[in-house]
Amino acid sequence: MVALLSSTLGRLRIVGFLEGLSFLVLLGIAMPLKYLAGLPEAVRMVGMAHGLLFVLYVLLVIMATIELGWSFKKAVLAFLASLVPFGTFYADKKLFRE
Repeated sequence: MVALLSSTLGRLRIVGFLEGLSFLVLLGIAMPLKYLAGLPEAVRMVGMAHGLLFVLYVLLVIMATIELGWSFKKAVLAFLASLVPFGTFYADKKLFRE
């Protein structure tokens, strides 16, 4: 775990996992709680965490693109992965491994 934190790519992989997980929790748990159980607090809390992780993910994609010399296509694919459920897990497997 410490080795992952020592590089931009490692931090991107960790944040990507957490961002993807928060997206799934938001869609699969918090939103049903809001609309089916009348608990909007769930979306507020999970949504804030997800928003923070999303911004951090995008910043780390930009940093990795600059540091590692990624192509424009790879950077765009990494960004688009954050917009699709399970996308960041796919990106970790296909884009973020050296």
